[in-house]
Amino acid sequence: MSVIVVDLITLDGVVSDPDGSQGTPLGGWMFRHGGEAVGTEDRFRLGSALDEGVLLLGRVTWQLFAKIWPGREDPFARRMNAAAKLVASRTLTDLETSVWPNSTVLDGDLVEAVRSERRDVLVLGSLGIADRLRAADLVDEYRLLTFPTVLGAGRRLFPVEGPRADLELLDVEQVGPGVLTRYRRV
Repeated sequence: MSVIVVDLITLDGVVSDPDGSQGTPLGGWMFRHGGEAVGTEDRFRLGSALDEGVLLLGRVTWQLFAKIWPGREDPFARRMNAAAKLVASRTLTDLETSVWPNSTVLDGDLVEAVRSERRDVLVLGSLGIADRLRAADLVDEYRLLTFPTVLGAGRRLFPVEGPRADLELLDVEQVGPGVLTRYRRV
């Protein structure tokens, strides 16, 4: 089992509001590079981890994705819709999460649930979850799609006051206007 954090990021490390859905002043930076910036394919090269693992999403990310993915019919959307999903939320119920197939509200403590998971865990966006798992030293890999944008402000994946992390570069590839990098902990 591996915990893989997957995120869109700017050159200066900002991950907040890439699509503008949160209405922040600097939001929507991903789409300044064209609509194909993320597209309808497996841009993060998730492969079998998407099909055999479990997506772990926070409430805000889950609600955004639940509006987007169920209505799509392309091959990648079918994989996203078929994937097992755990939703870390204190307010959503399993009935509410039934609008996006295979979604279940995480029961119990987030860190303990991840520790006991036997499948690969893919954290998509969901910065609060990534923060908690990193603090518990559970993140094995980062897959980051870096866009050629510098915002100067916004929430960062690796905050200044955060814990140190030594990482090893596994792969780098140009994907549309961005660069996909894969790092694993040393």
